[in-house]
Amino acid sequence: MTKTEWTLYIIQAANGHLYTGITTDLERRLKQHQNHTGGARFFHTSDAEKVVYQEQHPDRSSASRREAAIKKLSRQQKLNLIGNPSDHV
Repeated sequence: MTKTEWTLYIIQAANGHLYTGITTDLERRLKQHQNHTGGARFFHTSDAEKVVYQEQHPDRSSASRREAAIKKLSRQQKLNLIGNPSDHV
C-alpha cells in the first residue's frame, strides 16, 4: 500500500487575505478554490490568486496539526513564515 503525502498550503486571495488548508493534490485544490467548485467558502468574497506557501507532510494527521498551528498565528507571523512580507501587504 502506497502512503499518500499531504501538502499544507497557504493561498493568497485577491483582497490580500490568507487561507490555510491541506490537500493531497495542490494543483487540483487551487483550481477548485479558483473555480468555486468544491473550494472553500472563504473564496466566495475574494478570488483565490496564488499559492504563497507550502510544506509536505507524511500523513494527514501531521498536516492537520500543522494547519491548526498556522491558523492560530497572527497575520504578521504568517507573513514572516511565507518569507516576503512586503510582497503581501
